[in-house]
Amino acid sequence: MKPETILRIKDLVVSFAIEGKRVMAVDRAGFELRRGETLGVVGESGCGKSVTALSVMGLLPIPAGKIESGSIEFMGEDLVTLPRPTMQAIRGKRISMIFQEPMTALNPVHKVGKQIKEVYLLHFPGLTNGQMAREAAAMLAKVGIADPEKVLDTYPHQLSGGMRQRVMIAMALAAKPEILIADEPTTALDVTVQAQILDLIKSLQKEMAMAVILITHDLGVIAENCDHAVVMYGGQVAETASVSELFSNPCHPYTKGLLSSIPGLSGTPKSVLPTIRGMVPSLEDMPEGCRFSTRCPAVYEQCNLAPPQKRRQGAGHFAACYALEEK
Repeated sequence: MKPETILRIKDLVVSFAIEGKRVMAVDRAGFELRRGETLGVVGESGCGKSVTALSVMGLLPIPAGKIESGSIEFMGEDLVTLPRPTMQAIRGKRISMIFQEPMTALNPVHKVGKQIKEVYLLHFPGLTNGQMAREAAAMLAKVGIADPEKVLDTYPHQLSGGMRQRVMIAMALAAKPEILIADEPTTALDVTVQAQILDLIKSLQKEMAMAVILITHDLGVIAENCDHAVVMYGGQVAETASVSELFSNPCHPYTKGLLSSIPGLSGTPKSVLPTIRGMVPSLEDMPEGCRFSTRCPAVYEQCNLAPPQKRRQGAGHFAACYALEEK
């Protein structure tokens, strides 16, 4: 029996105002997240990963950012149409997010304890100050901080990058959410700390039985930590599949290009690595048809006319490419 689908994004279109006109940052994107599973969202910078996450959280910058159309269904409710007070009650409590850079996400002029306590003030107003302090300390201990009482009394700049990221995780999990969105949670951390943070998220996920959306540009992180993967390019979903299927049978030319660019032990030493030619087009200059057409090694005439629809490539495996046949 498949786990329950807890989040379903369908035909999401997000635009931003740039120099008096609106450009599409996310174009008809869609995917599903099941309870207790980890979904990896991968792609180059600017492909729409973080914008999609901010859309789910209802945190797009206003008035520049706008959801033009589509739906984001959480447990049967469309988050796009919810009134602001209802969305505020969900954000941080039932759906939470670890932001990309903890030094900018944490307020530099407030101590860590005050910032964690804000979660309890917002979502559990009945707790006393002492209860909130105990809960905050317990949460810091849970994320592996050895002296939580001392850390509660410190400012973010007094902590290392790894410690700040652990504080962010503690804040995100304080209300025991059903979905955790981790946006590049290991950016700017050294390799050993990266592994610790990812292992921490994985262990807390099992303990709290939550679903995780892991946003990254690192396919190695996807391979080691995720059950399913979504490959995004130019604001569109290029391919979706289970992680094992994606790595063993990539179908979209972009996915193949990403995987072929990973160095392997079997390769010839000091040889030139394969690359994807060209650059990601700017949002203001996206192709009319397939957004990957300007970099694709095999372009058909229809690729320049209209975006391809996703085509089934196996059980739970879909890719949007004219070169593929439905299976």
